[in-house]
This record gives sequence, C-alpha cells and structure tokens, in this order.
Amino acid sequence: MLDFKKPIGFLLILFMVSGCAVKYDNVTLTNEGNPSLQQLTPKMKQRIDELTTALIALDPTIIDRSEAQSVAHDAFVYPMYLANDWGLTWPPIIHNTLRNSKQRKAGLCVDWARAMRAKMRTKNLKTFDLYWGVAYKGNPWREHSTLIVTAKGKPFKTGILLDPWRNSGDLYWNTLDKDLQYPWKYFEGPG
Repeated sequence: MLDFKKPIGFLLILFMVSGCAVKYDNVTLTNEGNPSLQQLTPKMKQRIDELTTALIALDPTIIDRSEAQSVAHDAFVYPMYLANDWGLTWPPIIHNTLRNSKQRKAGLCVDWARAMRAKMRTKNLKTFDLYWGVAYKGNPWREHSTLIVTAKGKPFKTGILLDPWRNSGDLYWNTLDKDLQYPWKYFEGPG
C-alpha cells in the first residue's frame, strides 16, 4: 500500500512557500484617511464607472450619484491600500494560513469585511445601507464574509457584494443573485 502522507505533506509545504506577494503601486491614504491612487488608469476608471452605474441602478430614484461614485472609488482603491498594509500574499488561502499563524496582522475575509464596512461608515451614507453577508456559515474551510451594499431601505438580497478578499485586494463585485460561487446569507445590518 502506498503512503500518501509524505508526498501530500511535501506538496502542502511547496504550495505554502510558493505564494506571491501582492503589491499595489502609488496607493496611499490622505491626511483625512481617504484612499488615494496617484493616477487612475483608464481600466481602473472604467471599472469604477461600471460599479458606480450598478450602484445607481439599485434604485435610481434614491441613489445619489456622487455618493455612488465615492463608494465605487473607495471600494476599489481602499482594498489596494489594505493589501499593501497587511503584506498580502496570493493566493488568499496562503495568506489565510499566514494570518492564522500570526505572520500577518490581517487579511482573512472577516478582516476585509470589517475594514470595508468601517471605511464605508465614515462616509455617513444617506442613500445606501450596508450589510454583512456570510456564505457557508460554520464551515471552517468555506465560510466567507463580505460587505453588501443596498439602496437605502431595500432588502439584503437586492444588494451588490464588494469582495476584495477573493482576488487579494483586487475588488470583485456583483449582485448577490449573479455570484454563483457563494450562496450569500444575511448576517448583520443595515448599519
């Protein structure tokens, strides 16, 4: 009978040390604590504009355009700052291992959800509500948390998820019903 423990252990160690550092250039926080990217590339501007449009589409009669632009900008740029600050490593599973062994100060999905919610709360949003969504709650290998944004007064299930964990600080966003990777459930909010 073959002993698979040694090869699996070797592969696990190889996988753990093969993680790549994630570094975003020219991203800082202003004196007021707002994320700033020295120069937005055309692609980044396009991505921010697409999220702005999707946020407004949540309810065009309620959503303030400038608030949607501010949320979209920070949803993309703030995770880049956090990735640098937290010494992020890709893929996320490698970073989670480093975080759980106290080699990194933050970077679990729950850290991202807390940080994103805290950043958005500083905006004193008038036309959006903030929710915390969880998928696979209680499953130690699959549980995942993220920030969900809805139009003010609208239910959780109508929201857009803002998930910087999934791509190591490069924001993934989508409507809840179109995210086929995670079955999002209400956890907390609004607020």
